[in-house]
Amino acid sequence: MDFMTAMDISASGLSAQRAQLNVISMNMANIQTTKTADGGPYQRKSVSFEATPVYSPFDQAMHDQLNRNLEGVKVLGVTADRRPYKTVYDPNHPDANDQGYVTYPDINVVEEMTNMMQAMRGYEANVQTIESAKRMFQKALMIGQG
Repeated sequence: MDFMTAMDISASGLSAQRAQLNVISMNMANIQTTKTADGGPYQRKSVSFEATPVYSPFDQAMHDQLNRNLEGVKVLGVTADRRPYKTVYDPNHPDANDQGYVTYPDINVVEEMTNMMQAMRGYEANVQTIESAKRMFQKALMIGQG
């Protein structure tokens, strides 16, 4: 694997983790949203990832078997979670139904914080990979200079 391939793989990971963090922060911001533009409560969202080849078909033909299986990650999309909503008795709430219940999104703060820590660690790991590749490249340049 060459220097630029390592950077490309890490960059795809950074992009994927940034998308994950954006969706997590959107979920946290809408934890109490009972009415959206669609009319119902906010639906929790999640990000779908997919492995994607780093090399183009031409690059794959030119590299050996060890490098052919290198893959990065790409975001397939953001999907709405189909968890059932939670209902809370609050007859004074403006969005309460006739029985006094308000429908809230089923967003668990602990789960979202855990997902956030996992995404942050993934992001940090990709940053460290880029830093390591840069250091190795700089060392190779120093060796080449004599």
